[in-house]
Amino acid sequence: MQSRLLAAALVCACAWPDAALPQTGANAFNPEVSLILQGAYKHRKSIDERHIGGFVTADHHHDGDDHGDDKRGFVLDHSELVLGANIDPYFRGQATIAVLDGEVELEEAWFQSTSLGHGVGLKAGRFLSGIGYANEQHQHQWDFYEQPLMYKALFGEHGYTHDGVQLKWVAPLATFLEFGVELGRGQNFPGTDRNTNGANSRALFAHVGDDIGASHSWRAGLSWLHTRAEARENHFESDTYGEVHGAFTGRSRAWLADFVYKWSPDGNPAQRNFKFQAEYFQRRESGDLAAEDENETPLGENPYRTRQSGFYLAGVYQFTPNWRAGLRYDRLNSGSQRLGDNPADIEIEHDHPHRLTAMVDYNWSEFSRLRLQFARDRAMPGITDNQITLQYVMSLGSHGAHKF
Repeated sequence: MQSRLLAAALVCACAWPDAALPQTGANAFNPEVSLILQGAYKHRKSIDERHIGGFVTADHHHDGDDHGDDKRGFVLDHSELVLGANIDPYFRGQATIAVLDGEVELEEAWFQSTSLGHGVGLKAGRFLSGIGYANEQHQHQWDFYEQPLMYKALFGEHGYTHDGVQLKWVAPLATFLEFGVELGRGQNFPGTDRNTNGANSRALFAHVGDDIGASHSWRAGLSWLHTRAEARENHFESDTYGEVHGAFTGRSRAWLADFVYKWSPDGNPAQRNFKFQAEYFQRRESGDLAAEDENETPLGENPYRTRQSGFYLAGVYQFTPNWRAGLRYDRLNSGSQRLGDNPADIEIEHDHPHRLTAMVDYNWSEFSRLRLQFARDRAMPGITDNQITLQYVMSLGSHGAHKF
């Protein structure tokens, strides 16, 4: 029975029996509405073109403007408006809208089945991919102010999202066992919007989990993502030409392994609980890199190959109903990067970026949180950035339960 309860918690977003109940009454079609307010005070060094050493990332070609990562002092993060409701006895829909400084971004907009039966679930629209463990989490769910370096290197600060379709199957076993496949447009980093027929991104994932007695539970998973890029823009440094603009065309493949362990006395996390999570990735890219100087003069095209990896370990302990403390260690390996004859004389940066982060937060309730965090960031070669962050997260309105 405990294992089945764990499985239900792991896939709470697909609570098919309850969601399948027909709705009646005047409020049957009123959506659940929640608003997440987030902001922080950040003390850190002023660094031009902040990046992760040895990695080409989603924001590397935006002159260091990494979703406000260079901003210091008082900052306002995205306010997230979440709308969700059962559409009818067969489908449920949800939209997440992020707003900041006059800019509106549609983070997610999807519908999912509620009554296919046999452990099968279907989701379609724009959604955070089910690969890995932390990828499906929105910012207000994070245990630390930032996502791990691993996710920033792979997909950017807020995880991998694509427009497409997802199919899941949960096996009818006492042990939780889930398989999933996704086909999508693949428009986001590390791919690009190629405007082609068919699927530009493909993902596979599998998760297994179980209870150990009344107080312990765990989940492990493996994931794979394949996508293609066409003229993906980035910039590089060159001893001969200064700043060189590159356009990568080719394939990007990533493998992820994740593990999560949770403990709470007698299965009740209200008073005390502990969570340990770890993820590892390896990414390989292969294709061609076309280069040009700042005057848009072509500097040739060469085969471009990379193989990179990284991991993080994190633990968070809630030692009273209101207080939590956590520690996380990130480390990446820029690995091998090969660039043909390299007529543009591009500098290939090799590094082992790493970061140690400690946090403590106070939760007045499940809707209000204040977090103090210290990070010793060595993500850039030769720079140690001791960062202090004071963050608030406030939730208004109804909000569904989070996944395991």
